Amino acid sequence: MEPTAGKPSFMRNMMVRVLLFGVLVIGVRFAYVVTIRGESCDLGDFCFFSLPESFNLPGAGKIGPSAIVVKDAARSTFAAPSRVDLWTSKGWRKAVQFYSSVFQDLIVDGYLTPNSKSLCLETSAGQDVFALREIGVVDAIGTAKKKSPPLVVSALPSRQPFDDDTFDFVFSGGGALDKVMRPLDFASEIARTLKPEGFLVVHTKTKDEYSFNSFVDLFNCCKVVKTRELDGMDSSMPYIREIVLKKEPGILSHGTPKSHSNSVNKCSVPGHKKELFRKAEPLIPEEPLKPWITLKRNIKNIKYLPSMADISFKQRYVYIDVGARSYGSSIGSWFRKQYPKQNKTFEVYAIEADKTFHDEYKLKKRVTLLPYAAWVRNETLSFEINQDPGHKDVEKGRGMGRIQPGQSSASSDAVVDQIEGFDFANWLKNSVSERDFVVMKMDVEGTEFDLIPRLFETGAICLIDEIFLECHYNRWQRCCPGERSSKYQKTYDQCLDLFSNLRNSGVLVHQWW
Repeated sequence: MEPTAGKPSFMRNMMVRVLLFGVLVIGVRFAYVVTIRGESCDLGDFCFFSLPESFNLPGAGKIGPSAIVVKDAARSTFAAPSRVDLWTSKGWRKAVQFYSSVFQDLIVDGYLTPNSKSLCLETSAGQDVFALREIGVVDAIGTAKKKSPPLVVSALPSRQPFDDDTFDFVFSGGGALDKVMRPLDFASEIARTLKPEGFLVVHTKTKDEYSFNSFVDLFNCCKVVKTRELDGMDSSMPYIREIVLKKEPGILSHGTPKSHSNSVNKCSVPGHKKELFRKAEPLIPEEPLKPWITLKRNIKNIKYLPSMADISFKQRYVYIDVGARSYGSSIGSWFRKQYPKQNKTFEVYAIEADKTFHDEYKLKKRVTLLPYAAWVRNETLSFEINQDPGHKDVEKGRGMGRIQPGQSSASSDAVVDQIEGFDFANWLKNSVSERDFVVMKMDVEGTEFDLIPRLFETGAICLIDEIFLECHYNRWQRCCPGERSSKYQKTYDQCLDLFSNLRNSGVLVHQWW
């Protein structure tokens, strides 16, 4: 009788099950570490491998931890094998070779040395960091929203996890500064972390002088020492403008805004703005016989500033509608739909004294209503609603409103309300800065001849980049051939002088209807 084999088989099955269970536990642990925590694994995580502290790729220097002190919890860990595969890919090597060539040129020019403590900003994969370490600049680190160890740590553009005056060299490639939401905050962090006499190198895709000067205004801590044009490494950025800046000693932050006004009532007009204005549509030199046709057609010829220049390097984007009337009059029908915003989000202010339209704005999101009249000082005004036979507006049964100081007499068919006026120029100076991009539409029924001089007097005119201005004069009436409107006393020549003075003062103004 043969001996039974049940007991050995049972033991063998138990051992196999224990072994499989152990493999399952290790596999789950590995998946947790890599997938959930998003980190590379090490021996302490019960992984099968751990990379050495200095990992060497063929043709590259040793890739290990940087000596740069990173605050908080943004420290990097060592690379996982998936990143090793990435580092040897064709696309990766192409990018590394491009940045290596750029950095070697900067070493030749004296802006970068092997001993430079270096930072690369908004670098999602870290090719530029890798290139620095590969050519011998070993003390280099990168930052991006999502970390990519061991080259890139996690950081927001406006909150870098480093101490003041940490870096000798800061690099922003790939047009990163073109894309950030608040470039001034980003520039402030760069200025804070860059050492005095350190160098900042930025790659941007912008070509025009308007955007270049807007960029320079972001970095009042620094002076431009060199610019050059480069061919990009791929079709996403075929053209690159490289700008090299040097931080001036004794400045810790971005500094104070540069003033573009050289007196209380005059703005300096830099050459790049004059060149821009030469591309704008010409003013209409002769008074149109049918202004309701000529001026309305002229709107189609308008050369908007954002269609001629890149507006990326502004801190905020603001649209102010002075004399807004209803939401659909211009904000909804024109600015929201037609004005070229370059994918920027604008803060919208509607200034409208006529209380007929106030309730409508309560339902509109992202529009701030100022329910007052734009004026030259703070005072109570008479707001006169009067139907002009040559320019009727039947919107909600109301004519066009104009303001009168004090208790001015009104015609018998006019409706007069008491409203509050505010010092518009003073409000503007307290609400926006020269680093903001400010667009204004003004339709104030003749009050422009009071408001525009006040803007010049206070210097607030220097804060406006583009104005769409309807100038009111004793125009020919549509209803009555051969007759002029008696509502306004100014002439077309006076309107033309107003437009010319604005353009000569550095404000791109368009004739509005």
